[in-house]
Amino acid sequence: MTSPLRLGIAGLGTVGTGVVRIVQAHAGLLAARTGRDISISAISARTRDKDRGVDLSAYAWVDDPVALAKRGDVDLFIELMGGSDGPAKAATEAALAAGKPVVTANKAMLAIHGQALAELAEANGAALRFEAAVAGGIPCVKALTEGLAGNAITRVSGVMNGTCNYILTRMESTGKPYDEIFAEADALGFLEADPALDVGGIDAGHKLAILSAIAFGTRVDFEGVQLQGIEKVSIDDIRRARDMGYRIKLLGEARRTAAGIEQSMRPTLVPADSPLGQLEGGTNMVVIEGDAVGQIVLRGAGAGEGPTASAVMGDVADIARGVTIPPFGQPAATLAAASRANAATECAHYLRLSLTDTPGALARVATVLGQNGISIDRMRQYDHPGDDAPVLIVTHPCAPSALATALEGVTATGVVTSEPVALQIQTP
Repeated sequence: MTSPLRLGIAGLGTVGTGVVRIVQAHAGLLAARTGRDISISAISARTRDKDRGVDLSAYAWVDDPVALAKRGDVDLFIELMGGSDGPAKAATEAALAAGKPVVTANKAMLAIHGQALAELAEANGAALRFEAAVAGGIPCVKALTEGLAGNAITRVSGVMNGTCNYILTRMESTGKPYDEIFAEADALGFLEADPALDVGGIDAGHKLAILSAIAFGTRVDFEGVQLQGIEKVSIDDIRRARDMGYRIKLLGEARRTAAGIEQSMRPTLVPADSPLGQLEGGTNMVVIEGDAVGQIVLRGAGAGEGPTASAVMGDVADIARGVTIPPFGQPAATLAAASRANAATECAHYLRLSLTDTPGALARVATVLGQNGISIDRMRQYDHPGDDAPVLIVTHPCAPSALATALEGVTATGVVTSEPVALQIQTP
């Protein structure tokens, strides 16, 4: 057995304490599987005296995470503080510059600084691993970088934010509106400190950008992800989608096209009986399509102490075994700048409109849609007590850009009383 692998952990929140629990509970198992003893030598967090439910007395406490990363008794630095910049980035850079491997769960930092960090890691012969940054305990990064290395990946999609999936499924099961379930999720501690990271699709967009870079051999391009959150999804949308045999999910999709890489994260109608449609609560799912393997589906817990700490320790175990692989699956110097393409793949759309209750209002809407090449598949009007008439339209497949132009024209007619809601229907 080689020398022990000594860990320094910065960040002792839910995931950090989960890592400590695994190291303490499974020391013998880890040694047997990796051929090395794995131990914790030093830790760091914002608050020292907080009761975290684990015994930390055997570990050196370091107030400054950068100093922790540089300690002589730290062989591997684990960054679990979060945040795209600040102490997390500084400590990660310090460890990599010293030639020390880093394991992180920080999707924001990787989505924004992934290329620079990969270059720094490779320049200093250090590993940079981040399985825990995407989809909790699901080993989708490892699947792309290792198991599917012989495939040209054509598409990556899935549900990658457990909080949004919880909100949408709870709205459906309880019949309560978005605001009430949002407050419930907040009370349960499911939301980020800035809730917009979750419900605005930003958190999931970070994850999609990371997977897209690995899948297509490009530099991480978070700015190229078209984002739409779930804030405008109403309980009526969920009920009407269900009536048509669909459920609404915050769905991410990255695909390679002749025009470039399309990346989007938006609420989407998926068939209720499909694997994606059957996802409940905080469960995540990642679907990967390759030219040799076809389609594979990875499903599991997308967040939480155990699943995310499990992903961290999977990376630690690989480093302990001496497994070396470039952070994004191929040398950073070979990663191409992402060629952005707006989502142009034609698909059907669900439209919710509120119209003035006047003769000819609906006809004017249909005329504008037709003038822009948007064909109506189904249309339904609903009883209404007030002056606004709710209308639901399902289109035949059309380009998202054509629909956006059409909706601008619909709004300009003066018969629309509120902003139209348009959701894509999943393309097979």
